[in-house]
Amino acid sequence: MTAVNQELIAQRLNLSRATVSRSLANHHAISAETRRRVQEMAEKLGYQMSPGRVGRRGKNSRALTIGVLIGIPAEKVEMATFPYILRGIQARAEIEHVTIDVCYQAPADFHPETGRQPVIRNMRQGNWRGTILIYPFAEKAVEAISQRVSTVAVLESYNQPGIDIIDTDDASAMVALVERLAEAGHERIGFLSWHYPIGGHWVARRFSGYVEALFLRGLPFRPEWVLNVDKNSPRLSPTQVADAVAKRVRDDHVTAWVCAADHQAYQLVHDLPLRGLRVPEDVSITGFDGLDPAAGQKRITSMRVPHEQIGSAAVTRLVNRIQHPTAPRRKILVEAELVAGETIAPPVRA
Repeated sequence: MTAVNQELIAQRLNLSRATVSRSLANHHAISAETRRRVQEMAEKLGYQMSPGRVGRRGKNSRALTIGVLIGIPAEKVEMATFPYILRGIQARAEIEHVTIDVCYQAPADFHPETGRQPVIRNMRQGNWRGTILIYPFAEKAVEAISQRVSTVAVLESYNQPGIDIIDTDDASAMVALVERLAEAGHERIGFLSWHYPIGGHWVARRFSGYVEALFLRGLPFRPEWVLNVDKNSPRLSPTQVADAVAKRVRDDHVTAWVCAADHQAYQLVHDLPLRGLRVPEDVSITGFDGLDPAAGQKRITSMRVPHEQIGSAAVTRLVNRIQHPTAPRRKILVEAELVAGETIAPPVRA
C-alpha cells in the first residue's frame, strides 16, 4: 500500500516536495492557486498533517503577525461591540506571542479583489500570516482575503470554504428575548433592524430566532411588523424606523419590539418619546449585545454577548488554522446571557 505523504502529493501534482510542504503550511510565498491544488489533493488522498502543538505558542516561536480587519466606516461609531472583541484579541495575542495589526475599513469601500488596497499588500508581502474579520464584509472581498491567508470571521458567517467562524447562538438568544416579552403579557411583537451597506447574515439569523419564538408561542406574525429585513421592502433610516414603530403601536397595537442590536434599541428608546410614546409604559423594547447605556439612559433588556471571550477564541482558532490549514472548517457558537433591563413592562390593553 502506497504511503500517503508529502512526497506522494508532490508526485501527483508534479511539484517539488518543498512546494508541497510550504503549501500545506499556507506560506505566503506560494501562490493561492498552488496552495489550493495541494490542499485539495491532500484532502483527496486522505493526507493527515502531524498535529504538532496546539494552542499557546512559546516565546521562541517564529514571529507571527495577524491582521485584525474591523468593518466600520471611518467616522466615529457609537455603541459598537468591537472594542470588547479587540480587548480579548489583544489579551490572547500576548499569551500566544502573536503580533496584531489592527485596520479599520468601511466595508462598502473595500474591494481587495482588485489587489490594490493596502490590506492586500500586507498579505502579499507576507506581513500578515492570517486575518480576523470583525463585522460583515462582502463575499467577494472575503474570498480574496481567504485565498491569500488563513482567515477567521467573528460574528458573521460566509460561504467561503476553509474560513472558521466564531459566532453567537443568535437564534436561541432571540427566542429567550421573545419568551421574556410573552411572559410579560405581550402578544403583538415586532422586529426591526437598521439598514447597512453590507448587511451580512447576522440580522437574518436573529430574525429567524424571532420567528421561531412566535411560532413556538402561537403568537401572530405579520410582515408589516418587520422593518428593514425583507430586501424587497423600502430601506428605512433610523428616523423612519421610529416613525414606523410609532404608527404600528398606534394603528396595530404592536406593544413590543425586538431590535436586532443594542445601538438600534437605545436610539429607538430615545426617539419614541419625541413621538409621544413612553418606554416601557406604552411600548416595550429589547436589544441584543448587552452594552451599557449612556449616562441618563435606561438599560435595555438585552442578551449579553461574551465579546472578549469571542476575541480570545478567534486568536486561538487562527493560530491553529495557520498551523493546520487543511483541518476541517469549524464554526463555534457561544451562548449569550439575558440582561434584565428597564425597558419591558406589561402591555397597555386597547
